[in-house]
Amino acid sequence: MNVKEIYEMFIDLGMKNDPRGWDKVQEILERAKKDYEKLSDKEKEKFDLEKLRNPYTDTRILNGDPNKEVKRVLVGIDIDTSEILLAKELGRNGKEIDLVISHHPAGYAYANFYDVMHLQEDLLAKLGVPINYAEGVLYPRILEVERKVMPANHNKSVDAARLLNIPFMCCHTPADNCVATYLQKLFDTKAPYNLQEILELLEDIPEYKEATKRNNPPKILVGNPKNRAGKIFVDMTGGTEGPVEAISKLAEIGVGTIVGMHMSEEHRKEAEKHHINVVIAGHMASDSLGMNILLDNLEKSGIEILNCSGFIRISRLKG
Repeated sequence: MNVKEIYEMFIDLGMKNDPRGWDKVQEILERAKKDYEKLSDKEKEKFDLEKLRNPYTDTRILNGDPNKEVKRVLVGIDIDTSEILLAKELGRNGKEIDLVISHHPAGYAYANFYDVMHLQEDLLAKLGVPINYAEGVLYPRILEVERKVMPANHNKSVDAARLLNIPFMCCHTPADNCVATYLQKLFDTKAPYNLQEILELLEDIPEYKEATKRNNPPKILVGNPKNRAGKIFVDMTGGTEGPVEAISKLAEIGVGTIVGMHMSEEHRKEAEKHHINVVIAGHMASDSLGMNILLDNLEKSGIEILNCSGFIRISRLKG
């Protein structure tokens, strides 16, 4: 496989695992095409053409020849200059890295990653929250995240990759879609009775088992082990943490337990106020699970995977 084929495969798997559903994602792409056609020639020059085939602005090829053949990749949750230098050093020691993959976005994929937060609007609507309310509370939150991202040094790691001639890409929401869908299907199928059973299901998953060994196990943030789980909502995709106002609506539509990667103190207090249980599966372990679902497809193609920067590589191809 080459870099472009890996990128396109990740996008395809991200859409197939999108909690909004395949048809909804195709509708979004069609709308993007119609919006593009309405632009003036000057506006089209500024348009990111990747949006016409990739609905995830936080997933992009950031550096290098898209047609480069890939035999070995270095994958991390976060890739900075240090990991780019690590890739170069590995090459000097006989392990040439053909592509570095970051889970969290970098470069121009980080500069507007807040755009994927619109996914949360459709996800809330799918759960039963009125779309007008979902859009109303997401809008100021998206603007808040945009303001926080604006002053960041977006291209720091991309510049390092350019200077050292290291192919580099990032894959965020497609991986998050994979873990969200994987866990939601698990809980829907197993129907855990209480929070203790949720923890037990998580702890049986290799990524969370390894995180537990590293003193970072899944934990109950709100509630107690004997609390009944009720309706479980896996909240693990859509860019970053959504608006705190959404929690009261989740309580209204009958969500009993949120299972997430992480949760701010403000959101935790709101969940506690509305008697919604919260189980934190863990950030690095959840990101690793999502990436592993994608990366198993690279391993099937004979590509060697090296892990770094907090990424827990667990292959499901070896039994």
